Amino acid sequence: MARVSRSPLALAALASVAVPGLDPVAVGPTAQGGPGFDAAVLTGTDGRRWVARAPRRPAVAAVVDTEERLLPRLAPLLPVPVPVPAGHCRLKEGGRCVVSPYLPGVPVDASALDAGAPLAAEIGRVLAALHEVDPQVFEDAGVPVYEADEYRLRRLSDVDRAAATGAVPAVLLTRWENALEQVGQWRFVPTPVHGDLAGDHVLQNEGRVSALLHWGEARVADPADDLAWVVASAPADALDTVLEAYAMGRGDRPDPHLADRARLAGELSLARWLLGGVAADEPAVVDRATQALARLAERTSTADDDVVPG
Repeated sequence: MARVSRSPLALAALASVAVPGLDPVAVGPTAQGGPGFDAAVLTGTDGRRWVARAPRRPAVAAVVDTEERLLPRLAPLLPVPVPVPAGHCRLKEGGRCVVSPYLPGVPVDASALDAGAPLAAEIGRVLAALHEVDPQVFEDAGVPVYEADEYRLRRLSDVDRAAATGAVPAVLLTRWENALEQVGQWRFVPTPVHGDLAGDHVLQNEGRVSALLHWGEARVADPADDLAWVVASAPADALDTVLEAYAMGRGDRPDPHLADRARLAGELSLARWLLGGVAADEPAVVDRATQALARLAERTSTADDDVVPG
């Protein structure tokens, strides 16, 4: 499928085919599309709002299939809404346009979280609820399932591939390899995870978590992955609030290396960003990821012990 871009009006036309009875009377852009998608927010004649999303590339088209299998199963099990698809239509170049209810809220800014704040505690509780979901729910949806050591080796493979680009500073490669060789820190119980959490994938409305978006990277793997964005950005005392609420919401006490692996996962996300840009042949993405890696190397060269396990 060639890379294609669609205007909000074109998406509105597709949405009217995807959802019988949907007659858009207003349309505009929205940030709820996610990377690799064109998206629009639509208002129907009954006042209900919807999000229409169409993938720009073949690799992104698979996200639609993952979400369609998983989200109807997952939605009843979580304390916050997820964008369950309401309809879809085939695109002439392949893939599908998918329409789901619009979920109100604004992205969470982890750096602005306060210690003891209800929002910080709720983030911990919501993530705990997700990680307590029976893994069979995810397995039945056909998402990837990893054992702990298999996942560690997968991360090592990511590091090797990132090293091959020549864009990762040597100090980071050394840090990451050392951390991934600490086998004892990778004895976690795999859980259902979102797999791609960031502030713009977690919405809040009036100080409460209002939605979790963009589930194309869902898998059964390391629970630390879903905490990486908070560990990387939240003030230390606010992070304590998140982690305390998270621990209270889990049936078993989280393993003692959870936060360490979350810090590492946050760093490795930059490597995967770089690799994604290379795979998609997007020089602008590669350049931004390279710059971010250089800044990370500069920050951590003088504070290595504070960032990743060793």
